[in-house]
Amino acid sequence: MSVQRLHTEARYSEIVIHNHTVYLAGQLADDYSGDIVQQTRETLANIDRLLAEAGSDKSKILSVTIYLRDMARDYVGLNQVWDAWVAAGTAPARACVEAQMYKPEVLVEMTVVAAQ
Repeated sequence: MSVQRLHTEARYSEIVIHNHTVYLAGQLADDYSGDIVQQTRETLANIDRLLAEAGSDKSKILSVTIYLRDMARDYVGLNQVWDAWVAAGTAPARACVEAQMYKPEVLVEMTVVAAQ
């Protein structure tokens, strides 16, 4: 079986496709200066863009892991944007954890696995 890697860097690929399954590397907002709502919107827009490039879309997401810098402060804002983004009946398996980010300005990061 072939493995397709897109946007490959020295340490990771943004997209890996294997056996009609799409794996996205951790996705972030493009602008770290915004609040959790803005960063979540940008992160989900990046996920939409990469899934489309891989021949998939958000309705085919199987699982997502969400990393928040501050669960107590940002969980409500994250869910506000998330709930508007996920169509009824298409919610994936999801885990949400608090994590130390690689930069203090980063509030949210998401990894995604989707069907193609």
